[in-house]
Amino acid sequence: MKQLSLDNLRTFVTVVDLGGYAKAGEKLGLSQPAVSLQIKRLEQQLSKRLFAKKGQRQVVNQDGVNLYKTALTMLDLNDGIFRQFQPTSLKGRLRLGIPSEFATTLLPSIIGEFGKLYPDVSLEVTSALSKSLLEDENLSGFDLVLALVDPGTEINGQELLIDELVWVGDRSLANPQAMLSLVLAPDGCVYRSRVINKLKQQTQQWRISYTNADLSGITAAIKQGLGISALAKSSVPKQLDIIQHKHLPDLGSIKICLFFGSSQHPQASGKLAEFIQSRLVQSN
Repeated sequence: MKQLSLDNLRTFVTVVDLGGYAKAGEKLGLSQPAVSLQIKRLEQQLSKRLFAKKGQRQVVNQDGVNLYKTALTMLDLNDGIFRQFQPTSLKGRLRLGIPSEFATTLLPSIIGEFGKLYPDVSLEVTSALSKSLLEDENLSGFDLVLALVDPGTEINGQELLIDELVWVGDRSLANPQAMLSLVLAPDGCVYRSRVINKLKQQTQQWRISYTNADLSGITAAIKQGLGISALAKSSVPKQLDIIQHKHLPDLGSIKICLFFGSSQHPQASGKLAEFIQSRLVQSN
């Protein structure tokens, strides 16, 4: 029976995460030819090409995308076995910045699970708009920052996944014959900018009826009938409906990325980064 090399899979995942063989080699302590050889061996085992050349870069193709999620699961299972049978030595206080809308939906369960596995790691979590978290004076105050970024934006971080941006609210409020009322976060929010730009391209009348930076406040306003909003699909709370209507413009997608700040505990912050990445991809 054929067996895949976990080392080759880990190298493949690292190449996809960092967007290149050279960067992956630096992180893994391998030369670029060694990284290339591991990818080649993996492709030979699977009888599939995993990357396609785009200009001077190797870009993951559809077969590579399909393998990526499965590879993360396999690596996570492998690492989980070692965590189970080997006592952890991870200690320290980690400062994590996350978008406000993830603070009450996806992240609590992820962070709670991490805390159970690594009880000696103390987590200090701050939620704010992505734009605020990524400002230089703020980023340096975190070990890790999870943030939302427009797909066309160049980033100095790690792309975790691309998520669909969707309309949310009460379906009865999305009446194209009436004034469209919006419940949005303040200026600087990626969602707010996308919604306004898309609606300006249409004839639909609209107004901002309520502004709140917190997802709980936005959810409460929507439930009170003040309007509809937009969220990354993976962060939509159970209390809200995803709305699809021909008169509501498509909002496109959003990148969920991880940025590394200044850390006094690089081993612990690296493990938290791996943990967040694997859980986010698996949940999407």
